[in-house]
Amino acid sequence: MRFSICHEMFGETPFEEVCRTAAEIGYEGVEVAPFLFAEQVTELDAGFRKQLRRTAAYHGVEIVGIHWLLVKPAGLHMTTPDDALRLRTRDYLVELVHFCADIGGTILVAGSPKQRQVIDTYEASWARLVESMKVVAGAAGERGVTFCFEPLGPPENEFITTGAEAMRLVEEVDLPSFQMILDVKAMCAGETEPIPDVIRRCAPHVRHFHANDADLLGPGMGNTDHAPIAAALKEIGYRGWVSVEVFKFELGGPEIARRSMECLRRWYA
Repeated sequence: MRFSICHEMFGETPFEEVCRTAAEIGYEGVEVAPFLFAEQVTELDAGFRKQLRRTAAYHGVEIVGIHWLLVKPAGLHMTTPDDALRLRTRDYLVELVHFCADIGGTILVAGSPKQRQVIDTYEASWARLVESMKVVAGAAGERGVTFCFEPLGPPENEFITTGAEAMRLVEEVDLPSFQMILDVKAMCAGETEPIPDVIRRCAPHVRHFHANDADLLGPGMGNTDHAPIAAALKEIGYRGWVSVEVFKFELGGPEIARRSMECLRRWYA
């Protein structure tokens, strides 16, 4: 397993400094939040994308991929019955696929709970999502990246809340470039079975992993026991990224990154 850090916890800190800090603490990768750079990725030209790659490489870290995909632009929605809006959202996700590949990333994390609610019925929302994801995953396959759908639990999300649901979605889309991510905080909220069992169940399709705490902190900073979680990842032979994602930023990116790395080295290494 390799360790990466999510970019948004550093706020408006220049990307160069984020990469330098991550490398100094011991992270091998940085997971990028595109909304910190522009209102939409179509505003970021080829020169900017190349510079991101060069900056990460200069500091000895990899750009793992991107997440927080639909924070901007406002108003997009993956499952809406409004055909025009749904197709616009699908097309923007394809643009994000290109952005990810252009900056050297290989993983896109699709959480976006506010952009995937059930508006009419569960079945109709599911069918529309499958249809859109086939197109997005097709583009991902052409660019050599993997689009990972994230099960998210309540209270922020009501649609595809468990690993079992995400597995079914992956199997219906049925393309190698469409897989899933598991997130500790999300599993604490959405699953009825122990997290290690969820990891074992979802093993065939897990391509990315977020380490954090049920209290929205970094791994090891709250009360979530990461020992059995890390053991389950090792048991299934997971060799991907373990990326630190938090939702409380008060301590600042560098301090969160340092404290989280202590947990990663203790349990996941």
